Amino acid sequence: MSSKNESSTVSHPVLIQGGMGVSISSWRLAKAVARRGHMGVVSGTALDSVIAARLQEGDTGGDLRRAFDAFPNRELADRVYYLWHSSKGLSESGVYKRVPMFSEKPPIYLLELTVLSAFAEVWLAKEERTGPIGINLLEKVQAPTLPLLYGAMLGGVDYVLMGAGIPRDIPGHLDRLLDHQICALRLNLDNDEPVLAVFNPAIMACEFAFLERPRFLAIVSSHILAMSLARSGGVDGFVLEGPMAGGHNAPPRGWTPASNDEPIYGERDEANLERVARLGLPFWLAGAQDDSESLGRAQSAGATGIQVGTAFAFCSDSGMENEVRRRAIKASLDNRAETRTEGRGSPTGFPFKTLSLEGSEGARPAGERKRQTCTHGYLRSAYRKKDGGVGWRCAAEPESHYVMKGGDLNDCTDRRCLCNGLLATAGHAHRMKSGELERPLITSGYLRCLRELLGDKEDYDANDVIDRLGLTDGPGALSATNNARSSGG
Repeated sequence: MSSKNESSTVSHPVLIQGGMGVSISSWRLAKAVARRGHMGVVSGTALDSVIAARLQEGDTGGDLRRAFDAFPNRELADRVYYLWHSSKGLSESGVYKRVPMFSEKPPIYLLELTVLSAFAEVWLAKEERTGPIGINLLEKVQAPTLPLLYGAMLGGVDYVLMGAGIPRDIPGHLDRLLDHQICALRLNLDNDEPVLAVFNPAIMACEFAFLERPRFLAIVSSHILAMSLARSGGVDGFVLEGPMAGGHNAPPRGWTPASNDEPIYGERDEANLERVARLGLPFWLAGAQDDSESLGRAQSAGATGIQVGTAFAFCSDSGMENEVRRRAIKASLDNRAETRTEGRGSPTGFPFKTLSLEGSEGARPAGERKRQTCTHGYLRSAYRKKDGGVGWRCAAEPESHYVMKGGDLNDCTDRRCLCNGLLATAGHAHRMKSGELERPLITSGYLRCLRELLGDKEDYDANDVIDRLGLTDGPGALSATNNARSSGG
C-alpha cells in the first residue's frame, strides 16, 4: 500500500463490517469477513482492557501468545505478556487486575500494553492472507488514540475508521507514525483550551519496522462534515452513518438532551448524497443496510458500498458473550427485547442505542444502577482544575464525585456506565464492590433480519450475513476449500 492517498484509483471493498462496541468486532469476526474478501474491522475501543482481561483469563488457545511472538520487539512483548498473563486464569470470576486509566500523561507500561493490544488484534485478524482489515476508533475517546494507531500500523492494518467526533487531525498523525515520529494529539478540555497528549513511538523500539500507511475513513452523519473534512485533506473516504445505525448516533439538528426520551430525527438530519458523491471520494452507507437490495440502492446513489453492523454483531463469529448473544436473539424473535435510542444514556452526550434484554443493563432505567467510582474511564472528559492541572470526570460516576470535580449535577441525570456494561457484553464482566457482577449492556441497531438469517437453523455465522446480502466473494478471498463455514483462529 502506498503512503500516499490514492482513493480515486484504488479498488475498495463494497462491504465493510461494522466496528462495534467493546470487542464485539473481535479479530475472529473480522477474519471471518475478510476470508470472503470483504473488509473485516476490529474495534479499538477499550482494547487495552480487553487484551489484559484475555491474558488474565489464561489466553485460552494461545492466540495472544502467537501474536505477541510476532511483535517486532520480542523482549518488550514478553514483558507485557507476562505482566498480565495468568496461566491459571482468574482467581475468582470477575476479579481482574485493573488496567490504569488513560490521562494526558499515561504511564509507559499502559502505552506498551495499548500498542501490543492493537498490534495483536490486527495481526490475528490478518494472520491469513485475506481481504482488508480495518480498526474502528472513537474520536471522543482521545487519550488512547495514538498508541492504538501505532500498534495497529505495526500489525499491518489496512484502514482506520473513526467517528463520534470530528477526526480532522488523524490523517496527519498517520503520516507521522508512518515514519515513527513523535506525535502530539490535542485533548479537548471542557472548560479551557486543548492540551497536548504526546506519544513517542521510540518507547516501543520498533523504528526498524517498515510500516504502510492505512487509508483513513471518517464516519460522519452529514454532508456538511464530509465536505469540511474533505477540504482539510488526508481523508480517503467516508462512512455515512444514518440514525438507524447501532451504538452512538449523531444528535438530531437543533436537539438538546433534556430527557432520556428517544431523539426524533427528520429530513434535516438526512445527508445529501449527491453532494457527498461530488467530493470524488469513496463513501459507504451505514444503518439498516442489511438486505439483498441494500448494496444496489447504495451504489445507485453513488456510494462505493455499504457498512453492516448489527447483523454481524449477533452472529456466532462475533465477540459477544455466547450466552448473552443467544438470549438476545431468542428474546428478539419472541418480541421480548427491543432497541431504543436513549437521549441521555451515554456520558458522551451522544444518543446511544441499547437493547432492552431482560437481565441486562439496558432493561432497567439508568437511575436504578448504583453508581460506582469510575474504574475504566474511557468516556471521561478532561477539564482544567483550579490549580492549573488537568482532571478527569465522567457524568456516570457518583454525583458527588462529579460535582466535586466542578461538574454540573444536571449532567448526571439518566447517565449510564457504558464501559463496565460493554466489557461484560464481551464476556469480561467485572465484580462490583457489592459482590455482584456487572450486567451486560448491549448496544444494537434494529434487529429486523434475524428470522431470515436463521431460517430453519438454530444459529448463524458471518457467512450467512454475507450470503443474505447477496454478495459474491471479494478480492483476496480464501478458496472455497479453506473458506469452510468456520472462523476460528
